[in-house]
Amino acid sequence: MKRFLLGLMVGVSFLGAGLAQRPLLVGVSWANFQEERWRRDEAAIKAQLAQMGAEYISTDAQSSAEKQLNDVDSLIARGVRALIIIAWDKDAILPAVQKARAAGIPVVAYDRLIADPYAFYISFDNVEVGRLQAQAVYKVRPKGNYVFILGSPTDPNADLVHQGQLEVLQPAIDRGDIKVVGKQYTPGWRPEIAQRNMEQILAANNNKVDAVVASNDGTAGGVIAALAAVGLAGKVPVSGQDADWAALNRIAKGLQTVTVWKNTRELGTKAAEIAVLLARGTKPEAIPGVSKFKVPGDSRGTVVNGLLLKPIPITRDNLQVVLDAGWITKEALCQGVSGPQAPAACR
Repeated sequence: MKRFLLGLMVGVSFLGAGLAQRPLLVGVSWANFQEERWRRDEAAIKAQLAQMGAEYISTDAQSSAEKQLNDVDSLIARGVRALIIIAWDKDAILPAVQKARAAGIPVVAYDRLIADPYAFYISFDNVEVGRLQAQAVYKVRPKGNYVFILGSPTDPNADLVHQGQLEVLQPAIDRGDIKVVGKQYTPGWRPEIAQRNMEQILAANNNKVDAVVASNDGTAGGVIAALAAVGLAGKVPVSGQDADWAALNRIAKGLQTVTVWKNTRELGTKAAEIAVLLARGTKPEAIPGVSKFKVPGDSRGTVVNGLLLKPIPITRDNLQVVLDAGWITKEALCQGVSGPQAPAACR
């Protein structure tokens, strides 16, 4: 019996040591991994987790709110100690957050706000993104017929960005200098939907559109395709965000006016760091740089802990910034761009 008990104690001891040595597992639930930018985010998250001795696993909801709920269940079952969630639908994801809370697993709402105080929100200042977009377009075209191509109606960021756009443009709208001749949300931020919406707006206004405030680079690409079909590409200022390679090339070509660069390597790094800190017992209120953030449009008055990073507008005048940062290669930036009209970064 003594030998049996001694063996049992040794076995338990080895088991405990094995569990203690297992790396901290962080699960990432992607809403849809098809956009170019998410690959950059993922690389940064993986690198930071590895540096902190944690491991990465992930799922892709493929633009399905139902699949994302099942994905989070799967990640919890696989033993994650922290979750980073890029929510496809801000409301549909709430039961998953509640399950994580019941299991004692901290949640980081990545780049898309989740209206639950348990979810730590990290993103760029999306209201500022909207301001920067509107400022760049307004500088080029302070008067005329404006179109707003908004983001996905299920993503709170879409309204935050539009809030910033209106902060800049509303005075000119009120004066009558700007007339809003079209405004459409873009489900899933899908470029083909943005293109179709823009085509309809152009048709309804006999192509008399002077400026388009598009909320990201994907929607901007759809807008520019619609403008090109009626001979207006490069003549109508268009905004975007994310600094996608295709958008940066469009800026170099003079087809897009501005993209707002959100260095997602910084965002991914910070999110991974926060997830590990929370998993190791750091209180949300103790995360460096944290502030309280009221969820816009939430009737319950939900307040979350959050960290907002600073975005940077990129135009033809400062394309060198993204080159110097190694965000894009000169070959990709300047493809199809030559001659005296090329921006300085492409000469």
